[in-house]
Amino acid sequence: MNSLAARILAVLPQTQCTRCGHPDCAAYAQALSTGRADINQCPPGGAQGIAWLAPLTGRPVQALNPVYGVETARNVAFIDENWCIGCTLCIDACPTDAIFGNNKLMHTVIEAYCTGCELCLPVCPVDCIKLENVTKTATGWAAWSRQQADLAQSRYEFNSYRRSQNKGWRSKKPEEKELEARAAVPPPLWHTDLATEEQKKSAVIEAALARARIKREATASAASAQVPAGKPR
Repeated sequence: MNSLAARILAVLPQTQCTRCGHPDCAAYAQALSTGRADINQCPPGGAQGIAWLAPLTGRPVQALNPVYGVETARNVAFIDENWCIGCTLCIDACPTDAIFGNNKLMHTVIEAYCTGCELCLPVCPVDCIKLENVTKTATGWAAWSRQQADLAQSRYEFNSYRRSQNKGWRSKKPEEKELEARAAVPPPLWHTDLATEEQKKSAVIEAALARARIKREATASAASAQVPAGKPR
């Protein structure tokens, strides 16, 4: 990413909603920096976002292009527990890991992590995900803070990294996975450590047995010494 794209990315809302026509905020920033996109394609950023992008790109302030949507209040997704079938499709679609759940178990949305991107809506096969207005009449950047944007960006970047790692692992052949797993724990070192631990355990057991034997012998000797002379033992 070039320096201009990085400065542009820093003022985008990081909702990762794709409404701008690009796969994420970083891609939109890159397109803006090279003149392949305009500054009025981000509905979540709204008028304030356009005002910030104008001086960075040297372009005049203009109205939000309705082709990409309208500036609205911020919505948060919530899942109707009575209808959720646990298909995990919404989890896969969420760019910030804001949905918690497992296969065939009920899912729930973590509100603090939800950006209102709405990407979970079209993938739900039972239409159990709804939107709730959480900012009333506040829209655009008035409904979204820089701190929330930074959190969304960090979660999206980690989510993207995790998925790329998982994808790379799944694409490997079984024999490649086995070799990597073996390499993670070198056999010679592992066996050496195991042998050392077994030796330590054996030494401890032997010492305990020796102490018990000495104690038994001492107890027997003391008992013999207390028996009066002439009495059968």
